[in-house]
Amino acid sequence: MGETVLDLKGLSCPLPVLRANKALRGMAAGERLRVLATDPAAVKDFKAYCEQTGHALVAMSQDRDTFTFVIQRKAERPAKAEE
Repeated sequence: MGETVLDLKGLSCPLPVLRANKALRGMAAGERLRVLATDPAAVKDFKAYCEQTGHALVAMSQDRDTFTFVIQRKAERPAKAEE
């Protein structure tokens, strides 16, 4: 499984989450996205985003003014068989 890095430093809410969402849609299930952001609101935003979408927030850290989020793309649910 690969990991993609998305540098979103300098962008304000809601752009980091919107850009991460776009990147995750193009990724395979189980792949990880490492997001770098400087907006303090991103902490709350990414927690809520992962809870709502089902993606896993694997790790979160802060180094000075940069927040790092590691998000694992959820597995797609199989389509329901029609009866």
